[in-house]
Amino acid sequence: MSDSARESIYEAIASIRLIDPHTHINPHAAGSTTLADLLGYHYYTELAHSAGMPKDQIEEPGIQPRELVRRLVENLSPLENTAQYRWLVEICRMFFGFDGDRIDASNWESLYETAESQMASAEWAQIVLDQSNVEAVFLTNDFDDDLAGFDTDTYIPCLRTDDLVFHLAKPEVRQRLAGCSGIELDGSLSSLRASLRQRFEHFVGRGARACAISLPPSFEPTRVSDGRASTALDQVLKRGLLADDAHKQSLSRRIFWTLAELCDEFGLPFDLMIGVNRGVYAGGVYQGQDLYDSRVSLIQYRELFNAFPGVKFPISVLASVTNQELVSYAWIFPNVITNGHWWYSNTPSFIARDTAARLEAVPQTKQIGYYSDAYKLEFVWPKFDMYRNVLSDILADHFVHKCGWSEERAIELGRRVLRDNVDEIFPRRTTASTTDPDEPTASAVRVDPLADTWADDSAAGLDDEPGSETVAMDWGSKAAAAAAAAAAAAVGMGLGMAKPDSDELDDLEEVDESEEVDDGEPFDSNPVETLFEEKDSFDTVAIGDADQTDDDLFEVPESIGEDPASDDLPDRPTLVESDSGDDSVAITDVNDTIRITDDDDDDGLGSVVAFIDEDDVSEDEADQNATVVIVSDSDDEEATLDPSPSEDEIQLVEVADVELSGAGPSRAAIDSDAIKDELDTEPLDLGNMFGDDDDSGDENNGDDPAPKIQMLRSEDSFEPDEDSLQLTPDPTTGELTFQVGDDDDDELSLEPESPVRVQPNAPSPANEDLEITLEIPADDEEFEGFTASDDDSDD
Repeated sequence: MSDSARESIYEAIASIRLIDPHTHINPHAAGSTTLADLLGYHYYTELAHSAGMPKDQIEEPGIQPRELVRRLVENLSPLENTAQYRWLVEICRMFFGFDGDRIDASNWESLYETAESQMASAEWAQIVLDQSNVEAVFLTNDFDDDLAGFDTDTYIPCLRTDDLVFHLAKPEVRQRLAGCSGIELDGSLSSLRASLRQRFEHFVGRGARACAISLPPSFEPTRVSDGRASTALDQVLKRGLLADDAHKQSLSRRIFWTLAELCDEFGLPFDLMIGVNRGVYAGGVYQGQDLYDSRVSLIQYRELFNAFPGVKFPISVLASVTNQELVSYAWIFPNVITNGHWWYSNTPSFIARDTAARLEAVPQTKQIGYYSDAYKLEFVWPKFDMYRNVLSDILADHFVHKCGWSEERAIELGRRVLRDNVDEIFPRRTTASTTDPDEPTASAVRVDPLADTWADDSAAGLDDEPGSETVAMDWGSKAAAAAAAAAAAAVGMGLGMAKPDSDELDDLEEVDESEEVDDGEPFDSNPVETLFEEKDSFDTVAIGDADQTDDDLFEVPESIGEDPASDDLPDRPTLVESDSGDDSVAITDVNDTIRITDDDDDDGLGSVVAFIDEDDVSEDEADQNATVVIVSDSDDEEATLDPSPSEDEIQLVEVADVELSGAGPSRAAIDSDAIKDELDTEPLDLGNMFGDDDDSGDENNGDDPAPKIQMLRSEDSFEPDEDSLQLTPDPTTGELTFQVGDDDDDELSLEPESPVRVQPNAPSPANEDLEITLEIPADDEEFEGFTASDDDSDD
């Protein structure tokens, strides 16, 4: 390898101004204040503890920063061979003018004071960024972070979702979610989704460019059905941490899947950091307890990668042993991206092997070369510089020396994986920094009540002009009326409501589609499920017609009046009292309004309003109109009766029996007395089945008109005889069975070890005098089996 090529490549890529795509930096305290902030990094505490430093010396409550540094410096010598020790020395050289190669008891105090003095500058964080040649860093923000008080162009928000996916059973996590989203989890999946969506709106509106999560080896993201997810959510809300693990795991998978859907909707990459087992070393120092598990496999994520081709998945694996699998998945899946060198694979030898494998096999546009994972800004430079040195070696040795690339071409590849891919995979959102944190976000509305998906008002195609909401649909006005009427009929079937026919639909008053709605909620985009959303009053609803040129629409006049709905509405659709106040009215007899209300916001259904003007209906048409029963939406128990009531509900309201009537043929009512009259009180005569009455066989007995029932055998009555009761062996199996046929020559023999033939007595037509005695030994005696034989082979 040419040293000059390596140096040229290193200098070129070191001049690239970086964006660090993953850190844990606190934007309100991005830089360190003392050396304790640097030596307190978990790499040093866990290594010092591993080398023998007691945990209580590191985590003693109330320990002062200077004392902590003194203790750690005394235990640094075993760490001098590590890459992490080199980071510390390079930080001190870069920012504090340190010229040694070892930090020990002889120099740490002066170094401490120099560092403290420089860190005291109000511009320290920006000084570190400039000296490190870093433009911006990605953060790791809790889901309830208000994202206020810092420059989101320099400190780029990233929504971290571990708590949402794995810890929603904790009451404090649910309280945090409700507090930041303004949405209480009421047990419905829609409330859960709405709260998660609100968090995406909040983060994206404030410049977030990614969603991220750390995943254990056992996690397998799969779809969870609505029914299973509803059960799991209900159990977690009721029992919290005591909920069964199966429920918590199902809920975790459902939330994760919902996050992937929201990433798809909002165009955010979903960073997956896979393979960490938490708390393996329970006695370890803070953040020094977790380890990787080589049993993890990306095959567990195949359903996710296939289901969301439009979502970019930058993947980090905790250990180098998983890198080959990651390379192969990035090789095949367009949406899988190799991302950095995480934690236990973040040392030069592992980086060199893994980077070379990626550069040789994965398209260069699908690689994020490195991220620092730093907790303080000072660590960004030495970590990236470690990667730049490794990358320079690979570019010079493999691509320039072995592949014959020019240095310029190799440098372009280095730029691609260090900076360009970060810009393209995590694009800047131009509206991010101008968003007013106090400005309300777009309201979430259901697009399809059956799909459990949401969209904001703009996505639903609604006009956002204040006070004017024109609702236009690409379906005819009469088709719209038919859809609304069909929905009303479906809802009202249990209440005896009849669907209008085509003539009734023709009578609906049509208005110009340019008329606007002054108040009320918009129609849903699904014409079958589209129902009017009620607020304080009802106004004209205009539904556009793309198929007609005369702009025909139907109108719901403002004369409908105020909405009588209250908080006491039942949780099911009900019919509201008509304007006329009649209990049962023909809809063409009066200028009346029929309204169906629904107070269940979760099912996506609103309210239906139908109006028919009596002036437009002829007398003949009126005679044919079905009667609609109008039920008052009041506190009366009868009004809230279930369409399919239980026996207890029927008894409670004390209503009269319901009688069905229609246009079909009349049918006499049937009561219990009529049924009783039809009963035949005479018992069925079975006759003398046993043949012990001489008179029973007289079929000409005029006093007994009932037919006789007899047991038949062939054409004669069945009379068992002795031959019928003889056992005969099966010629193949030796199994004893009753003989078949009427051959009187059959002989039965029972044979012990020395066969003894038993002959029946002198034959008679019925063998009436045959007697056979078998002696069975006692239980404690050995029983010798008997076999039965039949000497008549002809049967």
